[in-house]
Amino acid sequence: MALTHSIPVVDLAAFTSGNAADKAAFVQQLGKAYEEVGFVAVKNHGIPDSLIADLYKYVQLFFTLPADVKRGYEIPELAGQRGYTSFGKEHAKGYDAPDLKEFFQFGQTVEDGDPISEEYPENISVQEIPAFTPTFFKAYRAFEKSGRSLLQAIAIYLGLDEHYFDNYVHNGNSILRAIHYPPITQEPKSAIRAEQHEDINLITLLVGASADGLQILDKQDNWVPVTSLPEQIVVNVGDMLQRLTNNRLKSTTHRVVNPPRELWNTSRYSIPFFLHPKSEMPLNALESCITADNPLAYEPITAGEYLDERLREIGLKK
Repeated sequence: MALTHSIPVVDLAAFTSGNAADKAAFVQQLGKAYEEVGFVAVKNHGIPDSLIADLYKYVQLFFTLPADVKRGYEIPELAGQRGYTSFGKEHAKGYDAPDLKEFFQFGQTVEDGDPISEEYPENISVQEIPAFTPTFFKAYRAFEKSGRSLLQAIAIYLGLDEHYFDNYVHNGNSILRAIHYPPITQEPKSAIRAEQHEDINLITLLVGASADGLQILDKQDNWVPVTSLPEQIVVNVGDMLQRLTNNRLKSTTHRVVNPPRELWNTSRYSIPFFLHPKSEMPLNALESCITADNPLAYEPITAGEYLDERLREIGLKK
């Protein structure tokens, strides 16, 4: 019998507009879920449905453009951090076989004169679809806001100041990635569209993928399908938060599997927001997370150094 236990559902409105008791209950609920499962579904996340619908509409339009037009937006020296990355370029850490996907990445737009803007490449505008870039910008800001609230709750749970993460993620190196898994046209070498992996960043916010396929590895080593309802987003812990908390909050292993044969002719679209801090943020384990039972597991490293190391491991950076 297939496992389908659902991931915990939390209501972000309890934190952003609830009373002190609502807020405290949310913090405990979120923290426990991240210790035990690593994934939650979030309702009342503040990203308008109409914006999500527009995002999917323009993403689907982009991926239907001719291959040579899309390749015009692929700039190898950007290591996939902006613009288009063609099919089969990225693989999971520890796997040689490329994932069966193409993607487009949109990054930070610095609007307040912060000199950190020099660290970031310019975003790449898609000329053929005028609404594409403005829609990505709006969605990026909405995800940032939602993610910042979730990190505030995580900070409280960890016994930190509520605003511990705020300055680190303001003008941070977050990425909005639109992924297209094309139809399967021949017997695949593997049942996996995206091999098992953990995300690099602090947290990942995923807005309703267009088809099933996402699975998480639970604590009993079972692969469990994750489906969120239309009004929810799925948010998981990434490796940076795992390092910072010395494994107290676990970065959850997940993968994307191929659809059943009768759906091979369908595309799958997915739009994750990878919430990254500024590169200078230290990921040294928090003192409160180092105990006799949980001794220090990681060397000190900054977010920028860690990201660089991981981009090389997954083949996006040489």
